[in-house]
Amino acid sequence: MLSAIRAVEVIPIALKCTNWDQSTVVIRISDEGGLSGIGEADGPPEVMAAYFRQETAHRWSRNLGEILVGCDPVEIAALWDDMYEGTNWQGSRGLGLFAISGVDLALHDLVGKQLGVPAFKLLGGARRDRLTPYMTLYPAAGPGDPLSVHLAEYERLMDTCKSWGVKMVKMSILTHESDEALVELITEARRVLHDDIRLAVDFLYRWREPYAALEVLRELERRDTDLYFAEAVLQNDQIAAHRLLVEKTHTRICGAEMATTRFEVRQWITEGGVAIVQPDVNRCGGLTELRRIADMAELPGVEVMPHCWKTGISAAAARHFQAASKVTSFFEHMHPDLTDAPLRTHLVGPEPVLNDGHYDLPHAPGLGIELNTGYLSELGVPRCVL
Repeated sequence: MLSAIRAVEVIPIALKCTNWDQSTVVIRISDEGGLSGIGEADGPPEVMAAYFRQETAHRWSRNLGEILVGCDPVEIAALWDDMYEGTNWQGSRGLGLFAISGVDLALHDLVGKQLGVPAFKLLGGARRDRLTPYMTLYPAAGPGDPLSVHLAEYERLMDTCKSWGVKMVKMSILTHESDEALVELITEARRVLHDDIRLAVDFLYRWREPYAALEVLRELERRDTDLYFAEAVLQNDQIAAHRLLVEKTHTRICGAEMATTRFEVRQWITEGGVAIVQPDVNRCGGLTELRRIADMAELPGVEVMPHCWKTGISAAAARHFQAASKVTSFFEHMHPDLTDAPLRTHLVGPEPVLNDGHYDLPHAPGLGIELNTGYLSELGVPRCVL
């Protein structure tokens, strides 16, 4: 053992930004030698903090700190199983997996630092020479604003992406206008982009009736918008209805952005028939579970493009995941210059340099980022050490 786990620190941060709640929970794990690794967990900060503080009741309902402290952090997969089995009683999905996700990311960061290697080497090593993000675009416009305002915002963001050489962008649809108006908006956005830039659309769970969604997707195909994928088209639990879209459209249909564990993701693949699964690294079980999901998805030829919209911690984890994944042609990226999100900009650093739409492979140990403790002090957030 290089150095055992000494403490697990939980740092809940509640903070809003323009279009969503960007709150997060930072997990910092320290070892006996003075090194520390950071991760983040999704979920309401105050609720997640309470989850970490809960007392052990029995062997299926244990405090995560009691499971971890004193253990060898290098045994990441074994610790994942111990946490999963040790929290089954309070639910083996949902908040429990969010918590495990944050711990797992922090362990990859810590162990990488202990061994002096980037985290992607802990996942089996690089499968590619450079990293290719797609940029998620959230317009600074509300659902009730005219489509002209939304289009102007998309055009501004797309112009920036074009100047960077970005290879794919994703429109996040915030408007509540009619389906006909939505088709016009996406068609016009396709015209704004260069032909060599791929376009994807996140419909943000717009429809409950699959045939209404199918009509829009087919019209977009007739207009040659050439969508790379359609995300969050129907409601999350309408898995069988997703298969109808898969069978009746040529557009790649996505799923599993809210899924935790490979067990839930498998349902999206086998029952939903989706072409792309999008489990979130800070929700699904961390890098350990995301690697298992990728191994499973490789068999039926399904792509894994992790959902990733929080801070620079998840952004770094997504970079390392794509580096090690054979089934991830793009990964989601919210660049700090494209969004009004202070936590994305200030919580960690450094931010890697984009070069012709790509990032170089990370070289720094662990996730390659450090927590901005000065910024945390400015926010005045509470902390809890387990």
